[in-house]
Amino acid sequence: MKVLIVVDMQKDFIDGSLGTREAQTIVPNVAAKIAAYPPEAVFATRDTHAPDYLTSCEGRHLPVVHCVAGTPGHALHSQIAEALAAVAPDHILDKPTFGSMELAQQLRALAGSEPLEIELVGLCTGICVLSNAILLKAAFPEAEISVDAACCACVTPQSHDTALAAMKLCQIAIENEGREPWRG
Repeated sequence: MKVLIVVDMQKDFIDGSLGTREAQTIVPNVAAKIAAYPPEAVFATRDTHAPDYLTSCEGRHLPVVHCVAGTPGHALHSQIAEALAAVAPDHILDKPTFGSMELAQQLRALAGSEPLEIELVGLCTGICVLSNAILLKAAFPEAEISVDAACCACVTPQSHDTALAAMKLCQIAIENEGREPWRG
């Protein structure tokens, strides 16, 4: 069974408080990737914080309010939301931290004893994509796990490259490396 994980393609990470040009550039690629999978094989995560975010451990280390539940910045980017329209609501998971244990649990229940192939795309390569990829590799050590570099972006192109290198060290395959949209 092959599944796609769409990580945190939310307004705040694309054109909001933590948005970047690189994140804006990957939106069409991610929408196309979602369309290439059957809806039942697609999962998406949303970074989700409370209004008191700045008092949290993460907020003290990254003091930029973002993805607060119920705010416009928490919403999926409109093009991504449209691409995910046929995905079951229980396949869209709010997560309070970088990686999602709930995602791993849902994938285990879905796959059962069937071999699992997992592809990840989204934001931010060096934080939430990396965290979920490593978490899933730990949960499914025999699964083939890949990240499509052309469908991911990070705070900087350099931090994107660093995250890809770290994932490679953990036996996560990197597709389209060096062919990211913002690199030309």
